[in-house]
Amino acid sequence: MNPDLDLTLRRVIRAPRAAVWSAWTDPSLFERWWVPAPTVCRVERLDVRPGGAIVTRLSDDGVDFVPHMDASFLVVDELERIVYTNAIDSAWRPANPAPVPMTAEITLSDHPDGTDYRITIRHGDPAARARHEELGFLDGVGSVTEQLAVLAESRAAR
Repeated sequence: MNPDLDLTLRRVIRAPRAAVWSAWTDPSLFERWWVPAPTVCRVERLDVRPGGAIVTRLSDDGVDFVPHMDASFLVVDELERIVYTNAIDSAWRPANPAPVPMTAEITLSDHPDGTDYRITIRHGDPAARARHEELGFLDGVGSVTEQLAVLAESRAAR
């Protein structure tokens, strides 16, 4: 981790790694937590494998959907790690995404209370990191991580 370039959020999710992994890899679950409520997410593509795509759309009213994420998975280690970037779109073309190009690494490891969940967002320069932080990275990622936790924990409790 480079504090000049990276932003990180870490928390314990009180569910097994398999439940968290499913929330990341099942499109019907993914769209339930991927964007802060009450915004609605629609998954166009979720092909969680190296070279696979993540394409989502979002809507504030549940009717009109606009592009949100068009990215490529770089690394997928089942139940342990997912790395994706929006700097390469789902067609493997270089992209200049708004608000900032970044690479995200999600790691899952066992914790006595469930899953140690960590997301690190890597930026190309300090200005991009600062912009992402100013736009509310911690609030946004914090709220979707909370939604992920609620979903995984409720499914694990069944």
